[in-house]
Amino acid sequence: MANESTEEALAVTDADTQHRRRRFLRNGVTAVTGVLAGGAGVSAAVAQSGSTAKEAAADNTLTVPPWTKQPGAVVGSRPYGTPSQFENNVIRHLRKTDKQYSSSSTRSPLQELDGIITPNGLFYERHHNGIPDINPVEHRLVVHGLVDNALSFTLNDIRRFPSHTQIYFLECSGNPGYTVYGKTAAEANGLVSCAEWTGVPLKTILNEAGLNPEAKWVIAEGADGAGMTRSIPLEKCLDDAMLVYSQNGERLRPEQGYPLRLLLPGYEGNMSIKWLRRLQVADQPVHSREETSKYTDILPDGKAREFTFVMEVKSIITSPSGGQQIGGKGFHEIRGIAWSGKGRITKVEISVDEGKTWQPARLQMPVLSKALTRFLFAWEWNGEPVVIQSRAIDETGYIQPTLESLIEVRGVNGTYHNNAITPWRIASDGKVTHARA
Repeated sequence: MANESTEEALAVTDADTQHRRRRFLRNGVTAVTGVLAGGAGVSAAVAQSGSTAKEAAADNTLTVPPWTKQPGAVVGSRPYGTPSQFENNVIRHLRKTDKQYSSSSTRSPLQELDGIITPNGLFYERHHNGIPDINPVEHRLVVHGLVDNALSFTLNDIRRFPSHTQIYFLECSGNPGYTVYGKTAAEANGLVSCAEWTGVPLKTILNEAGLNPEAKWVIAEGADGAGMTRSIPLEKCLDDAMLVYSQNGERLRPEQGYPLRLLLPGYEGNMSIKWLRRLQVADQPVHSREETSKYTDILPDGKAREFTFVMEVKSIITSPSGGQQIGGKGFHEIRGIAWSGKGRITKVEISVDEGKTWQPARLQMPVLSKALTRFLFAWEWNGEPVVIQSRAIDETGYIQPTLESLIEVRGVNGTYHNNAITPWRIASDGKVTHARA
């Protein structure tokens, strides 16, 4: 159950939201009465439906379209469903400035999505040496080290254990860096996605092997060309960590770790090792390449923060957002997403005056722990230039910071864990751009 502050946020409604919406509908939508039939009957029906319908017919808005006059594609023509050809611009964003793409990423088009579940084909990617093509029949997961019994599991072995399904977000720790990149929500913060994951609790497998008293860490290794390896505290492994084989109801895609991946809810994405092949139980971390040469945060004094696992509270307005054009002054609904690696979102606030004042947004159900949460805010734009932004608060009470306050503490040498507020600037012509670009 959400706590009281979350319930209050769910109930928040801008004082005159209903009035604004009614006025918007009254001024912007034309009612058409009468029942319209196909073919020649359309003209007769329009003739009897009043002047509004006649005007609409004169504008050819009620003519029968060509796709209504012929059969559509036959059943079974798309054995695996695909989006409409008219949505072919809704794709993952690939940065065109990378020098190579074996170790690179693609971003989810946040500004094009609704709800909290990211479709598998739009889920962000981050790879360190390409995407392996693994035969699931030959794949094995080995558990060894400080255990009573070293074990080797096939995929069928894993699937025989009681399954567990949960919705969690996954986010790259470099989402975004401290240097502004890109114009859209995807380019700015698209290294985050959310899915329904199905698999086996990691603690089930570890308990099957039996843990020695000296066990403190688990070293996870992937089967990709990078041999991606991370050290994970045993406490996390025995909490909500999962071995995942399905995403959003279907088997994992190759770019998401097929046939088996680790999932560490709330932790930085690189630790949720894909193509998982080995779990070594140990008494100390391994200090792998990914824990020393990168995925550490350099502080102003030159020291490095290592093992900064948790992704802190964050939010971003996805509509209106960079690259979009809003349609004139009047009612608009500001929409976006918020998330926290420490639990539930309890509140999201919106500023439409460059951060001078803040007003509560409405949280859309469901509000889940360590998952994306949708927020909505009714806003009436007066047509003047403005900067809009959101900030989220999670169940620990932590408030999403400004970039200035974050830099004051961490400096500008770091690359990771930037959870600062993202501001969008709206010009008088309705064009939306990144306010820091």
